[in-house]
Amino acid sequence: MEILYNLEKKTNLSIALGFFDGIHKGHKKVIENAVQFAKQNNTKSAVISFVDHPSSFILKRNPEYIIPLKDKIEKIQNLDVDYLYLLNFDNNLANMSKENYFNFLLKLTNPIAITTGFNHFFGKDKKGDTKFLETECKKNNIKYTKILPVKVDNKIISSTTIRQSLMNADFGTVKNMTNYDFYIKGEIIKGNQIGTKLGYKTINIKYPDNIIKLPYGVYCTKTKIDNKIYNSITNWGVKPTINNNNSPIMETHILNFNKEIYGQTAKIIFFKKIRDEKKFDTLEDLKTQIKKDIELCNNF
Repeated sequence: MEILYNLEKKTNLSIALGFFDGIHKGHKKVIENAVQFAKQNNTKSAVISFVDHPSSFILKRNPEYIIPLKDKIEKIQNLDVDYLYLLNFDNNLANMSKENYFNFLLKLTNPIAITTGFNHFFGKDKKGDTKFLETECKKNNIKYTKILPVKVDNKIISSTTIRQSLMNADFGTVKNMTNYDFYIKGEIIKGNQIGTKLGYKTINIKYPDNIIKLPYGVYCTKTKIDNKIYNSITNWGVKPTINNNNSPIMETHILNFNKEIYGQTAKIIFFKKIRDEKKFDTLEDLKTQIKKDIELCNNF
């Protein structure tokens, strides 16, 4: 897959439009339809997306995503896409009318087919929609496909629902909608060694600023290091019993593991929240609770 960060013109493409945060099952159907049409018509497929979500530009807020951009790119590549346009959303795009945005797509890709989800909007004030696309594609002899809602447990799959589920620590719904477990990935950094002093050695990973925040608490997790997966338990929060500055920290104790791995990359995979954070009266009370938490996660 070729990644294009500029407006490099291609022709006769079958394109999929969307931001595709999380690459959930609905997104996959959109992209797979574009790829399949390209193969059936002996041409190339492309996904047209943005580095950051347009709303972060329009609303001037820091974005929080389901997965990192690098992982989104990898998941799109795995769907056999030929080109991925990753554009920077700017004032020019923000102020384009729906007509001008459609013409922009025509000039950029000269598409023979366009695929979107059922709730795709574009253009200034989101005035462009699937009905407008259907009309304009018919005028320009372009095959347009609107993918209907994909549901699990009678819920429509959407990035918004997935983000809300993560904020509720509902990992089952997230996996049902995405086909993968939610995870945090990053470099292992040195902490304050409090866990070691309590008898439970931990690794620290900085929770990425641009990933959706889980509620503070203790979680049963698995940790992947060097392609090996270990049972683990993770605390995400301010550690009220021993943390004086109230800065949030993500700490993971890997069960039956005692290697020095600072500087390596770890992937923390979340399965279940077992309790909220709590301030304990003494460190002994905290140690007793940690032991109980580990027993729960060890049997999970």
